Amino acid sequence: MKYLYNFAISLFGIVVNILAIFNHKLALFVKGRKDTFPKLISAISPNEKTIWMHCASLGEFEQGRPLIEVLRRSKPNYKIILSFYSPSGYEVRKDFKGADVVVYLPIDTMSNSRKFIELVHPEIAIFVKYEFWPNILSVLKQKKIKTILVSGIFREDQLFFKSYGGWMRKSLQSFSHFFLQNKSSKDLLASIGISNSTVSGDTRFDRVAKIIEQDNTLPFLEGFVRDKIILVAGSTWPIDESYLVSFINQNLDKNLSYIIAPHNINSKEIQKLKLSLNCKTSVNSEGVPEKDAKVFIIDTIGILTKVYSYADIAYIGGGFDKDGVHNVLEPAVFGIPLVIGPVYEKFEEATKLVALKACLVGQSETDLHSQFTRLIKSETLRNELGATSKAFIKNHTGATEIILDYIEEQLADNS
Repeated sequence: MKYLYNFAISLFGIVVNILAIFNHKLALFVKGRKDTFPKLISAISPNEKTIWMHCASLGEFEQGRPLIEVLRRSKPNYKIILSFYSPSGYEVRKDFKGADVVVYLPIDTMSNSRKFIELVHPEIAIFVKYEFWPNILSVLKQKKIKTILVSGIFREDQLFFKSYGGWMRKSLQSFSHFFLQNKSSKDLLASIGISNSTVSGDTRFDRVAKIIEQDNTLPFLEGFVRDKIILVAGSTWPIDESYLVSFINQNLDKNLSYIIAPHNINSKEIQKLKLSLNCKTSVNSEGVPEKDAKVFIIDTIGILTKVYSYADIAYIGGGFDKDGVHNVLEPAVFGIPLVIGPVYEKFEEATKLVALKACLVGQSETDLHSQFTRLIKSETLRNELGATSKAFIKNHTGATEIILDYIEEQLADNS
């Protein structure tokens, strides 16, 4: 199996270089990796102490970020190396100031893995949530480098737990410790003989808990939201938007306004959305909302969290798409009721919020409209669900501190 994997990963490297000619995202994937080793050579000297964190993409970065921030403060004599697998993570966070170097993780050939670890020479390697690359994990184990998984989550359908998954199970033996989101993940690992794990929770709760402490004001929204019930729809996909448009066009009450922040902010799609609405609609990049606008479309990256602070109701997109619902924690921290589509089971936090009845699920377009109507009509219901959301965040913080204690103990042993 090892030889088959190495052949496949080498073939993947060849194929992706060819396909990159025709695909912009793959071109970023290939071009960015050409800079990885030169950046590491120029930024890290052999005698420097380093901590390496790897994230698949942007969502995993948000889980790892609280840990980077506390390590930056507590270990100022260490360089922090941050790597990404996906362009959607790297291209957004390549200038992140919390790390000393931000790079793409090279394709997982044995030669790449050896060179990468030689250049980074971390005292501890931190993987976020998942990303189990056999060759790089093998090199870390060979060099006896402490390796941990944080905010990890395992499911029964993963290869590790299949009768034919022995080779991938072996990769898990490279980890010194697993910090997991839930007990079911711990039980799954125990079922294959892995007991070096702790249920610490999800570090994203620590991240979002701090959001409430920052300045979340957006002056251009102040006049738009005044004395109205505001429904914010964040990270929406076309199917979400079609359901929202039909609801909005039927509910143009004076005391009700809408803010939509699409996942895809392509200008043509934004204009298409604007034209589908039977009311005055403004777009963020065009300036402050027009007078009497009922809908405000956000086409600017990076402000959705602050936009949620103005919501009375939050709809989180993605739940009608096969990949599932987007981040429900950011709106939850503001103590507002949440509404999502039916595809959420793979997301621990969404599942728990639904169980607590802080998050309502629209199973269809009609049902989604019904959930919106319930919340719009009842301030009492909005307050009850919002209070549950906020308490949920507060009750799940603390994972970062648990993991930091372990890291400091391991680094102390190395000194």
